[in-house]
Amino acid sequence: MIHDRPALGTCPICDRPLVPGPSVDRHHLLPKSLGGRETLYVHRICHRKIHATFTERELEKHYNTPAALLANPDIAAFVTWVRRKDPEYYDKSVTAQRRRKR
Repeated sequence: MIHDRPALGTCPICDRPLVPGPSVDRHHLLPKSLGGRETLYVHRICHRKIHATFTERELEKHYNTPAALLANPDIAAFVTWVRRKDPEYYDKSVTAQRRRKR
């Protein structure tokens, strides 16, 4: 099968294939509001989980690599759950588990 969109590889968070389209987002390793420029392609649901779990300051100081994100128990549990889903799966109900400080 010939695809008209380039392959994006796999998500560095959940390791599922990235299918170009609405299920994929770009994540700034360091928050853009804090000067971050480098981005990674990740699933939209993984991206929302990251931002629902951590503040921008937490992302800047402690969770600015895929390995650091995966070491967090909340993200690890999420990944265990989401790996069983289709690569294009998206659930709008992923929300913050605690009130984020701004």
